[in-house]
Amino acid sequence: MTTFDLDNDSLRDLNGRLHGDPPAKVKVTNAGGRHSVAVGVDADIEISIDGHVGYYCAGMNKQATIRVNGNAGPGVAENMMSGVVDVSGNASQYAGASAHGGTLIIRGDASSRCGISMKGIDIVVAGDVGHLSAFMAQTGHLVICGNAGDHLGDSLYEAIIFVRGEVGELGADCIEKEMRPEHYARLESLLGAAGLDFDPKEFKRYGSARKLYHFNIDHADAY
Repeated sequence: MTTFDLDNDSLRDLNGRLHGDPPAKVKVTNAGGRHSVAVGVDADIEISIDGHVGYYCAGMNKQATIRVNGNAGPGVAENMMSGVVDVSGNASQYAGASAHGGTLIIRGDASSRCGISMKGIDIVVAGDVGHLSAFMAQTGHLVICGNAGDHLGDSLYEAIIFVRGEVGELGADCIEKEMRPEHYARLESLLGAAGLDFDPKEFKRYGSARKLYHFNIDHADAY
């Protein structure tokens, strides 16, 4: 395992090595809330980060498994394409924003706009999420094992949201939908992949009412 100590090694050196010919396993110590740690990785490697991270950690990740042993600032796993990002603590705003694939696991709470404009990623949050989560979410899954703030799924497209706890005011065009066998099976798979032992039968499913796909004067107040 190759170790980078960010109290002594520069962030530029770390990311440069990760973008070049990276080792199979990398350990990052003393993250110290630094921004853009392990961004743009495109290799099937494992990265362990000790400490809290700032903005955009693991942004644009492709293939790598990145574990953050601490909290993450805004935009963790933003625009991720594949791989796994696993945050042991809490995540700030817009976690997993615009991400196209892979899995983001947040073992604490996530702040507002979690999964905004998600385009295929699976996000599993063990705790609560803030307001406007899954805003304009297009495809993928957002699993919330705690409670969800107001305006959940506002202007939702075809992403699927599972919530175990309470939900505030739903966003425009977001409605509760029936949980069918295929949804229980998918949810069980997502929870299992995250190592969470919740009963899928405790969750509700939310999705798009599909009334905002095309402008309709009768729904003008919802836009």
